[in-house]
Amino acid sequence: MKPILANFNKAFESRVRLGIMSLLAVNPSMDFTGLRDTLAVTDGNLASHLRALEDAGYIRIEKSFINRKPNTSYSITDEGMNSFSSHLKALEDLIKNR
Repeated sequence: MKPILANFNKAFESRVRLGIMSLLAVNPSMDFTGLRDTLAVTDGNLASHLRALEDAGYIRIEKSFINRKPNTSYSITDEGMNSFSSHLKALEDLIKNR
């Protein structure tokens, strides 16, 4: 079992980060409000988790204006998708080998 646990990615241990990555894995991009509302978290909580995922290179941020209002959208990077897929595989392996 120890080799399976070695494939877990600490960046995805948080419920919020796991949720962010799950949403971005199936959506081309999502804005801050959409992520916040879907995950039912506070602005500050979401912002800190997004920053950690951005610093790890797992998500990218795009800032723009929509009708003169600032809009920030997020998408998963190739590195993020690969790391997240590996993490999910490790979870599946753990469940199958219990």
